[in-house]
Amino acid sequence: MPGYTLIDRVGMGFIQIIVMVCQIALPDQCEEQRLQFAWQGSLTQCVMSAQPYIAQWISDHPQWAVKSYHCAYPDTRRKVDAGGRAHSA
Repeated sequence: MPGYTLIDRVGMGFIQIIVMVCQIALPDQCEEQRLQFAWQGSLTQCVMSAQPYIAQWISDHPQWAVKSYHCAYPDTRRKVDAGGRAHSA
């Protein structure tokens, strides 16, 4: 599994898994994390393939729990959520 990076830069062939995480000790304290990496598939394929990347992030950050996630192309408003539903913001 390729490594993930949390970065602000975007480029062609990149995709983001946007994960809403909450602190285990303070479940009302949540924040968004963006895992960005090179990707050659669709948003739906990203959602179906996201769990190992999210699991790696959680392994590196055990004080956080995942509340929700979706995939999106950087700098676009198109996304697909974990239920496979497409959205435009």
